Amino acid sequence: MPINVIVCVKQVMDPETPASAFNIDADAKSVMAAPGIPPVVNGFDENAVEAALKLKDNGDVGKISVISIGSGFVMDVMKKPLSMGADELILIDDEATQDFDAYATATALTEAIKKVGEYDLVLCGRQASDWDQAHVPLGVAEMLGLPCITLAQKIEVVDDGIVVQRVLTDGYEVVEAPLPALVTVSNELGEPRYPTLRGIMTASRKRPTNWSAADVGLDAGALAPKLTLTELYIPVSDNQVEVIEGEDDADAGRNLALRLREEKLI
Repeated sequence: MPINVIVCVKQVMDPETPASAFNIDADAKSVMAAPGIPPVVNGFDENAVEAALKLKDNGDVGKISVISIGSGFVMDVMKKPLSMGADELILIDDEATQDFDAYATATALTEAIKKVGEYDLVLCGRQASDWDQAHVPLGVAEMLGLPCITLAQKIEVVDDGIVVQRVLTDGYEVVEAPLPALVTVSNELGEPRYPTLRGIMTASRKRPTNWSAADVGLDAGALAPKLTLTELYIPVSDNQVEVIEGEDDADAGRNLALRLREEKLI
């Protein structure tokens, strides 16, 4: 019997944003949107969407629901999973999310998943490209009481469970888990498919479901951050470079060794 899959995605600043366009609001302790550069769907989350679509291609999935939390969503960006082939898009669109930490985000996602109701597999990207913490998927799995497998490069549905190839530094390991379960997906799964013209046209006709934090039963107290951000800044590099020269390469090498010895580095 086909399973129902929920994929959690995040709208993030384009990782290709040039350093010259990257700015921080020191007072608000937040990253400022770069003018003229639209946001994107987090790359690892696109891998998670692709993982769900691969399962659907194999006939293992009946419905793919995409959930995202944030504010100021750009519809052309957030509809990309729909144009790739996902069935529905649910947006928890709330200004309060600007102050969410990983705990609050995981809490809101958990309640949204419960509100969706019918699911067998939750897929997330291995981490988000803005903060790179990888806290949220683990928090969602813990709050839902689901087994969690991280860094998947391949997922197969077997009987009433899944078999996952999990990425290691020197290869991969095979892990099995019963359903329902949560899996985080890595880029080793492969490039996400490009939306087709038909997919783009279909997505343009679909309207996302919009919920607020209150719609999923959460109040300000439940979403109070557990993490206090004390300072956010762009590191300043003031390294100085000394060029060691010589009459030839061998002489330059000797001079370098002497200089390093003077500094007691060798």
